[in-house]
Amino acid sequence: MELPRWVGIVLWLAALYNMAWGAVVVAAPLWFFRLAGMDLPNYPQLWQFIGVMVGIYGIGYAIAARDPVRYWPIVLIGLLGKVLGPVGFLVAALKGDLPWVAGWTILTNDLIWWFPFGLILYRAYLGRGLRG
Repeated sequence: MELPRWVGIVLWLAALYNMAWGAVVVAAPLWFFRLAGMDLPNYPQLWQFIGVMVGIYGIGYAIAARDPVRYWPIVLIGLLGKVLGPVGFLVAALKGDLPWVAGWTILTNDLIWWFPFGLILYRAYLGRGLRG
């Protein structure tokens, strides 16, 4: 079963987005805090490390874009991160540990990818990847 063309396009877009976002966070770790009017972190290197991890996810999505059925585990790991990250943010925001304004990044970093990544995994399942 051949996957539709949009699957590779979505993964390439996710790759480019994640690599770009990661690079910006590494190069200018305080820009988002200033833009959101948040207190600057004491250790911006931790934010930069998150940028590195996001950029690495982007490399994984680029690999998966070439053969989404074969590399479905990369998409699964990405989807898990894109679900668990917002859950962690929600818990922290509800406790008052993070300001709600910090959640704006979740829209573009996580939520918009839930449906296409889930559909890609379903298509990979139908195509053979998850069944053997």
